[in-house]
Amino acid sequence: MSDEQKAAAGSPDNETLSLLMKHASVRQYLDTPVTDEQLAAIIGAAQMASTSSNVQAYSVIAVTDAALKAQLSAYSGNQAYIEQCPVFLVWCADLYRLKETVRPHLGDAETYEDTTENLIVATVDVALAAQNAAVAAESLGLGVVYIGGIRNNGAAVSELLGLPELVYPVFGMCLGTPAGESGLRPRLPLSAVLHYNGYDKETTASQVEIYDKVSSDYMHKRTGGQSSAPWSAMMAKRLAEPARLHLKDFLQEKGFMKR
Repeated sequence: MSDEQKAAAGSPDNETLSLLMKHASVRQYLDTPVTDEQLAAIIGAAQMASTSSNVQAYSVIAVTDAALKAQLSAYSGNQAYIEQCPVFLVWCADLYRLKETVRPHLGDAETYEDTTENLIVATVDVALAAQNAAVAAESLGLGVVYIGGIRNNGAAVSELLGLPELVYPVFGMCLGTPAGESGLRPRLPLSAVLHYNGYDKETTASQVEIYDKVSSDYMHKRTGGQSSAPWSAMMAKRLAEPARLHLKDFLQEKGFMKR
C-alpha cells in the first residue's frame, strides 16, 4: 500500500488488506499440480461473489489437457505461460443456462436474454466471480494472471471448448504455484480514482501527471533502461491501435446484444 493510500485510509491493516495489496500477475509457474480440493475451494469462493439478481450468469472451463492449453495459447497470442501453468481457467459469460432454465416456466412467452443489458450483467458477473477466485488462489499460495488475449479468436475458442449460444469467453486465467517473486506495478494515485460527491476533472488530470513520473521510473527499472515510457504515452499507443474490432459481430452471432 502506498503512503498516500495508507494516509487516506487511516492506515487500517489486516490479513485481507495485506493480501490484496500484494497482488501481482504471475507469468512463471512451477509444475506443482493444483489439487482438486484447491480448485474446488477457489471456484467455491468465486461463486460467493456478488451477482446481479442472483442470476449467476457465468461458467468456468478448467483446462488441464496439454494439447488444449497449447491450442488456447495459440489462439491467445502464443503466451507461453498458458501452456506452463497447471490449470488454465476460461471464464465465460453464460446466459444459455438462464435461457434454458426459464423455458418451462414461460412457455412461448417472449424472453429478453439477448439484450445489451443482459450482456453487461453476465460480463460483470463473471468479472466479479473471477476476482474472488484470484484472491482465493493467492490466499492458498497460488498465483494467477488474467489473459484478455482469449478474445482474439473468440469463435475458435468457442468451437474448441464447445461453448453454446449465449456463452462467450471473457478472459482466461493462468493458475498455479509461482516460480519466484513478481514485482508490484504501481497504480494511479488514490485521488485520481476516488472522487467525492461528483467527478473532479482537474484533480484527475493533475494526478495522472504525477503518475506518469512514477510509471516512467518503474518502466525504466523493469526494462533495465530500455524503456521509460510514462503511463499516458502507453495508453495513447493503446487507444491509437484498433483492437478486436470483430467482437461486436462475434457477440451478436453468439446471440448477445441484439437489442
